[in-house]
Amino acid sequence: MTRGSNRLEQPSSEKPILKYFLFCILAGALLVAGGCKKKSAPLPAAAIRGITREFVLAARNASEGRAEVGMRPEYAARQPGKAQVLLADRIYVTIPMTKAGQADRAAREAIEREFARVAEYHHMMRVERPGAPGLERFDYLAQGRRTQSIHLITPLVSAAAASVTSTSRNPRLAVVIDDLGSDPAQADALFHLSYRLTLSVLPHHSNSTEIAEEAHRRGYQVMLHLPVASTAGKLEEPVELHPGMDSGAVQNTFASMLETVPYASGVNNHEGSLGTSDEKLMDELMPLLRQDKLFFIDSRTTTATVAESAARAAGVLAARRNVFLDDEQTVGAIRKQFVLAIHDAREKGSALAIGHPHPETLQVLGEMLPEAEREGVTLVFASDLVR
Repeated sequence: MTRGSNRLEQPSSEKPILKYFLFCILAGALLVAGGCKKKSAPLPAAAIRGITREFVLAARNASEGRAEVGMRPEYAARQPGKAQVLLADRIYVTIPMTKAGQADRAAREAIEREFARVAEYHHMMRVERPGAPGLERFDYLAQGRRTQSIHLITPLVSAAAASVTSTSRNPRLAVVIDDLGSDPAQADALFHLSYRLTLSVLPHHSNSTEIAEEAHRRGYQVMLHLPVASTAGKLEEPVELHPGMDSGAVQNTFASMLETVPYASGVNNHEGSLGTSDEKLMDELMPLLRQDKLFFIDSRTTTATVAESAARAAGVLAARRNVFLDDEQTVGAIRKQFVLAIHDAREKGSALAIGHPHPETLQVLGEMLPEAEREGVTLVFASDLVR
C-alpha cells in the first residue's frame, strides 16, 4: 500500500467519531432548548409568605417603625373541591410624614433600598405598574412569576393638614362619597382627587376592606355606609338593619358590618327611608355608635327621619346632609348642585354634600373643588361638622 493511499483512507476512519461528536452537540442543544421552554413551577405559599415577611420587616426597620405596613393575600379563583391557591401577597406601605406635614423622603429612600436588598437576595425582578397621585405600584417576580405587589403610599392629606379647627371663619364644606366597596377602579379614580374627602364604604362587598384600608392609608376619612331598610320594600343589600330586629340582632349585624370596613370613624345610612324613621330601631343602633366612638351623618333619605335626633339623644356626635350632588347624573345638573352646596356653606357657615363615584360626579369635583378652595371655601372631613 502506498503512502498516498494511506492519506486517502484516513478520513474514512474518522467519520464515526465525527458523527458521534455532531450527534452529542445536537442532543445537547435540544435538551437546552427543551429546558428553556419548560415553565418554572410556582413558589409554594410558604415561600411566598416567607419573602413577604422579609419585605414587611425591611420596611418597618428602614423607617424605624414609623411606616404603616400591611399586607393582604391574593388568591386564584377557587376551583370546586380544591384548596385556595395563593398567587401573591399585596404589601401596603404608607410613607411616614415629617413634622412639617411632608412625606419623609429619607425614610422612603431607605425603604426602597431595603426592598432592593431583599429582592436581590432572592433573585427577584421588579416590574413597574401604573400608579396614581400619591401611589407608586410595582411587582416583584420570582422565577418569572409575580409573588409580591407593592403599594408605596404617600398620604395626600397629612395628619397636620387634615385638622381643621371649628373656629375657622371661612365657610366649610364636607364632601362624602357613598357606595364604595365593589369596584376598585372607582376607588382608584377617586384617589386622583387629592382633597379632603370622606369615603363611605358599603359593608360585605368584595372589596370593602381593601378600599377602606387604602383610603385610610392615603389620608382620606373612612365611614361605614350602613345599609338600612327602605320603604321600597326590596332588599338593597345582602345584610341590612330593618324595623322589628331585636337588640341582639341589631348589635350582631352592626358589628359584622363594621368588621368589614376597617378604620371607619363614623357612619351614614345607605337608603333607610323606612329604618331611619323607626324610633325603636334608631334607639337600638345609636348606643352602639357611642360605644365605638363613631359619629353619625344622617343622609336624610326621608323627611320622616329620626336618626339625627336619636344620635344626639344617645350622646353621639352628629350632622346631616344638606345637598345630594348627583340624583341626576349629568355634568350640568351636578355642577348646579355643587354650586348650591357652596351657597349653603357660605350662608350657614358649613354644609355637607353627598355624592357617588359616578364618572360625571368625579369630573365635576375635579373641576370645582380647586375652584372652591380658591374662592375661600375650606374643604373639611365630615367629622369636622358634627356636634
